[in-house]
Amino acid sequence: MSYNKTASITAETINPRVKTFNYEPCGEIARHAERLQEELNKNPGSRPFSEIIYCNLGNPQALGQRPITFFREVLSLCDNPALLQRDEASMLFSQCAIKRARKIIEAMPGKDSGPYTPSQGVKNLRESVADGIAGRDGYPSRPQDIFLTDGASSAVNLTMQILIRSEEDAILCPLPEYPLYSGSILLHGGTMVPYNLSEAGDWGLEIFEVKRCLEEARISGLTVRAMVVINPGNPTGQVLSVTNQEEIVEFCRKEGLVILADEVYQDNVYVEDKKFNSFKKVARSLGYNEDDISIVSYHSVSMGYYGECGRRGGYMEICGFGEDVMDEMCKVASLTLCPNIGGQILTSLVMDTPKIGDDCFEKFLAEKESIQASLVKRAKTLEKAFSSLEGVTCNRIEGAIYLFPRIHLPAAAIKAAKTEGVSPDIFYACRLLHDAGIAVVPGSGFHQISGRNRAAGTYHIRCTILPGEDKIKMMISRLKAFHESFMNEFRDRN
Repeated sequence: MSYNKTASITAETINPRVKTFNYEPCGEIARHAERLQEELNKNPGSRPFSEIIYCNLGNPQALGQRPITFFREVLSLCDNPALLQRDEASMLFSQCAIKRARKIIEAMPGKDSGPYTPSQGVKNLRESVADGIAGRDGYPSRPQDIFLTDGASSAVNLTMQILIRSEEDAILCPLPEYPLYSGSILLHGGTMVPYNLSEAGDWGLEIFEVKRCLEEARISGLTVRAMVVINPGNPTGQVLSVTNQEEIVEFCRKEGLVILADEVYQDNVYVEDKKFNSFKKVARSLGYNEDDISIVSYHSVSMGYYGECGRRGGYMEICGFGEDVMDEMCKVASLTLCPNIGGQILTSLVMDTPKIGDDCFEKFLAEKESIQASLVKRAKTLEKAFSSLEGVTCNRIEGAIYLFPRIHLPAAAIKAAKTEGVSPDIFYACRLLHDAGIAVVPGSGFHQISGRNRAAGTYHIRCTILPGEDKIKMMISRLKAFHESFMNEFRDRN
């Protein structure tokens, strides 16, 4: 009997699309940071630092952010409904949480949090989300337009599955971009058409630049189907003005493009002269309804003051798709049967928080405001620290949870990076991790284009503001010492 001894699955025989993209926030530097932390755990004192400070990923609670009590109480009661029948419940949980948990459990299949739910999510929870959107925007929202999802990422992937038919279908995406979008587009067989944000204009979006990219894509034979807008911005931290949003809405309506609005940082705005406005609200304020323009908006429970990343909860609201398309989206969503129920519950809570008069309102508000005030403080502290470094400029962080400083590297450092076969921003980030124990993401992981996004000799890194205030102080101390040493080392080689 003969048989094939060759492995049937190798790196050469997997789907080639998988090998065409990288996700740097969880890439090699992040993996090396984990290895260094394991080394430190086994051999304390083996490095000039005692622990890794993870600034590469937006992971609030892993970096010390405390959960909101009301959210956790409701989740606990929904997972243990028998607690509601016990006398101790009123001593352990707020009446507000008890009331909400009872309402949610009554709406669950089998009155429990274990069964499958409808693929689009529990209707009662979608109603809460729709009511929250309507309260936020001042315009109606319908539960049938809401898909509850396992975080915003799964919603983006579902959208791309629907929009992309072949590599001739293209999606406009901002540069610098969040690599979820390029990765999802490539995996589903489409083409990404980048448009450049203006660093000189505080990472704003210039509509003439988007028009240029659209025209070039169409001339090359591509069918551009949608435009991704991330507001507040990741990795760039800008908040779009209403005027800018109105330009985008008018442009997409005229060109027949779907707006894919990434709005997951809507509760992370740090400046008084800007505020978050959803694209749906802007479109409705211009007098456009679902017959005039299609908008898919994404939100999740991962960021904001909630920071519940691991719960994998989120939603997308779809406006302007026909019922036949919505039916097809439900069919695709049903392949995963349903989003996780804990994420569904938490998403409904984020969009329907305690109100004045609820017994838990004051505690909820105090926890929320404390987290938001601390985020503002940390954002300003880190912005100031980066801006004080030699050769570093840092635009004002208006929103989201990241700084995207620009570093002018010495020629010798650029040459050293070339010798090692890596880009200079990766070289700098690797040295920052190795010498100072700080994990960041190289700017090239967000697909910047030399000569258009940045000046020659300058590079970027993305750094989250999420470490606690004590760790921020420690990080700044390490960062300043490292950067001075790095610049001196390579300046001397020039």
